[in-house]
Formats: sequence, structure tokens, C-alpha cells
Amino acid sequence: MGMDRGDGRTPNQMRCLACSRNLLHRAHGSARWSQGNTIVLAGVYGPKAGTRKGENPELASIEVIWKPKTGQIGKQEKEYEIILRRTLRSICLLTVHPNTTTSVILQVVGDDGALLPCAINASCAALVDAGIPLKHLAVAICCGLTEHGSLILDPTKIEEQKLQANTNLVFPNPPTSVIPKGSSPSAEEPFEHGIITSVTHGAMPVDDYFNCLERGRAACSKISEFFRKSLQSDLPDNASKAR
Repeated sequence: MGMDRGDGRTPNQMRCLACSRNLLHRAHGSARWSQGNTIVLAGVYGPKAGTRKGENPELASIEVIWKPKTGQIGKQEKEYEIILRRTLRSICLLTVHPNTTTSVILQVVGDDGALLPCAINASCAALVDAGIPLKHLAVAICCGLTEHGSLILDPTKIEEQKLQANTNLVFPNPPTSVIPKGSSPSAEEPFEHGIITSVTHGAMPVDDYFNCLERGRAACSKISEFFRKSLQSDLPDNASKAR
């Protein structure tokens, strides 16, 4: 717990969070999410008539498009698109708008580490802004294993480059949070124990992975609280009074 990090944080300390919504006028919903200097702008377009090729027309389709800060999309960005799409499909109520496609476009504004969790958090905020029906929200965090065997939350880019391994974790947001009208909290698994997505890079011992889960879950409860306050502050008066 006493290890020094370049920015002065403790191992379990996240960077400052910020979220703003309704930024893109042509999008049906949008959000800008930042964790320190890692910043992602998400835009939601749809639902639009018709599903993606080869998908079930009785369900809604989710499309994810990743736009790097500079240059062309590469292998890692394509992997991010796949992970994001699977994550967002798992939280959206796909039966509400069958035979439609909702596109989520992510623009990387700044990448100073833990980029994928930041993009997931931005996407969820944008889906809420667009009023897309959800089972529940999702909150994401990165936990890294240093070369000295210590675990750190929300690593910066410099820290990431020195990690032995890292895992990106996505947890379901508690059902007490604000979600769009028409959404329904899922009762499939207890929220305090659920996990939506887990993507690990590098070699990580099992015990360290379970420690990451414990720390990640605790961190995501704080992100959930931030999410709730951020969303409630933007709701109209009548919605903010609804229970």
C-alpha cells in the first residue's frame, strides 16, 4: 500500500472522473468521459431500421465503431470494437426495438492509460443520453500487476508499459442507479457478485486475478456512485423525482 506512483496516487486510488452528456447535436445521445487524461467521446445513433447482415431481425443490433486519436484503426482497436459490442449487447434490452441497429461511435480524445474501461464508461453514459432501454448500466476499471508483484488500479500509459499483466473488468451497476425509462434491472445474477466482461493481457497468477476482482468491484462501486450523481444531475425535474 505504500508504493509510490508517478502521479502520487496510492495503489487503490483512481484518477479524477468527469462526465458530460448531450454534446453532439446530430447524435441521438452522446457523452464525454474522462479518467485523468484518458478521454473518450461517445456518440449513439439510432435505433435505425434494419439489423446488421446475418443477425436476428427479431432482436436489435448493436454496432461499434472505434476512431483512434490519430492514424488508422489497427488490430488492437478492432479487438476493442469486439469487446465493446459484446459488452453493450449484454446490457441492452435487444427485444424492445427488434430489426433495428444502434451505432455507438467512439472517438479517442486522449489516451493516458486504461483506455478500454474509459470507452466502456463513455458508451454507457451515451446510451443513457440516447434513451436506449437497458437491463442495467455497466461500469469498467483496469487493474494492473506490476513487475514487482503489486496491484494498481486505473494505470496511466507509463504505468501500463511496465506492467507484467493487466485485466479490464466490467461490472453491472447496482439497480438503484438511474437508467432510461423502459429499462429493467436484470435479476439473472446478484449484482454484488456479477461480472459482465473480463479481458486479461499478460501472465497473471490466479490469486492476483481474484484480488483484482475484489479491488475492481470496490472501485466500480465508487464509479457507480459517480455515475448515479452525474446522470441524476442532468435529469429533468419530473424524472429526478421518479422512484
